[in-house]
Amino acid sequence: MAEAAILGFLQYNESIPDSGTFAAEQNLDHEEVKNVVKSLQGFLYIEAKELKRETLVLTDEGKKYAEEGSPEFHFFSAVPEEGSISKDDLEKTLEASVFKIGSTQAAKKKWVAMGKQVSRKVQHVEDKVKESLLQIQQGLELDKETLTALKTRKLIATQGWTGYCDIKKGPSYAPQRRTFATDLTRDNLQNWKELEFKEYNFNAKGQPVDAGHLHPLLKVRKQFKDIFCQMGFEEMPTNNFVESSFWNFDALFQPQQHPARDSHDTFFLKAPSTTRELPEDYVERVKQVHESGGYGSRGYNYEWKREEANKNLLRTHTTAVSSRMLYALAKGPFTPKKYFSIDRVFRNEAVDRTHLAEFHQIEGLICDRGLTLGDLIGVLEAFFARLGMPKLRFKPAYNPYTEPSMEIFSYHEGLKKWVEIGNSGMFRPEMLRPMGLPEDVRVIAWGLSLERPTMILYGVNNIRDLFGHKVDLNLIKGNPICRVGI
Repeated sequence: MAEAAILGFLQYNESIPDSGTFAAEQNLDHEEVKNVVKSLQGFLYIEAKELKRETLVLTDEGKKYAEEGSPEFHFFSAVPEEGSISKDDLEKTLEASVFKIGSTQAAKKKWVAMGKQVSRKVQHVEDKVKESLLQIQQGLELDKETLTALKTRKLIATQGWTGYCDIKKGPSYAPQRRTFATDLTRDNLQNWKELEFKEYNFNAKGQPVDAGHLHPLLKVRKQFKDIFCQMGFEEMPTNNFVESSFWNFDALFQPQQHPARDSHDTFFLKAPSTTRELPEDYVERVKQVHESGGYGSRGYNYEWKREEANKNLLRTHTTAVSSRMLYALAKGPFTPKKYFSIDRVFRNEAVDRTHLAEFHQIEGLICDRGLTLGDLIGVLEAFFARLGMPKLRFKPAYNPYTEPSMEIFSYHEGLKKWVEIGNSGMFRPEMLRPMGLPEDVRVIAWGLSLERPTMILYGVNNIRDLFGHKVDLNLIKGNPICRVGI
């Protein structure tokens, strides 16, 4: 309706000076008129200029006064023409808001004399407030002093108004909008001479395709996995989150009184609380090396308890998987192996911006004859160089199942300092010999978390924003491609 009115008016008139006035004269909704003008302007049917101005509108209180009259006028009208009325009786006669505002304004305008008794000072008054509000509703202009007084009492407010002015015919003007063919259908192509096709915008983007999105951790994990595969490593099966204390601790020559085995640091299972199967001959050798040592070691000299080893838990590191793989390797003729794993581990830690109760561990190990600490350093330099970390330093450290052990540090170009990036070492004979591996076989290993490098790559400062129920889905949908080491 608005479109026909605009195009029809311009057919016999040069222009529409003001869209607001036009909408009022044609009895049209101005918002509809604006939308039609914008659409016709886009198709060059008309030309128009945007118009912005501020208008005065009545507040809810102002509308009430314009309809019923101001409180001061009601207050004055309630005071008798002759004599006086007590203030208490007057308060009972009027509404609370009318009495409160009306008494103040009537006294201020010197219409009444206030005291315990209220009387008129003048006999006749005009409700200028109501008259002014009605004039504003009619679009009439008022003097500055009156407007200021009404704004002070919050009876009127300024409202932005937008519209169009100087609306004229455009280069493609027609009394009626033409219908364009928008699809290349069989019928349209057969009758193309009779049709007018809409111009195609070849620069316009198509609708976004609904699809799944990879989590940043999965992208970084894929890069690490590719690096391991390029270096000839074989991935270990890590699909068992539940592990026995034997494979998680005892097989790694970690004593049963070690603090890491407390419930404060480890999640133990209630059901099933214990494991059913362990290799008995291997268990006996592990017990022997814990209690009295062997293979050049004195052991820990304590009473090793089978019930502690049987306890089930959520694995605290993927090294539990490494111990299983090395034990399986020792059963047959020895073959050198390179293993890696990237999977979830669980620790009973306080959750903060850098720690979670579950996270991902990256682990790599090489099992071969005659390996030395120099081999470990060389492999680490080759591995981390592929991650874009060519500058490494190593610091002696302690681990129950590796000796020697080293913390790995890399120089961070952004922070301009050395930062710890992982841990490493050579598995102890007390761990390897009970498995049945030959005496000259050595195992070098290292590990690091997946979350820390991901946080650095994607600029995430709080680990809870990366992993867990607080993750913003927009991060998952909009994160860039991961290129480690570039």
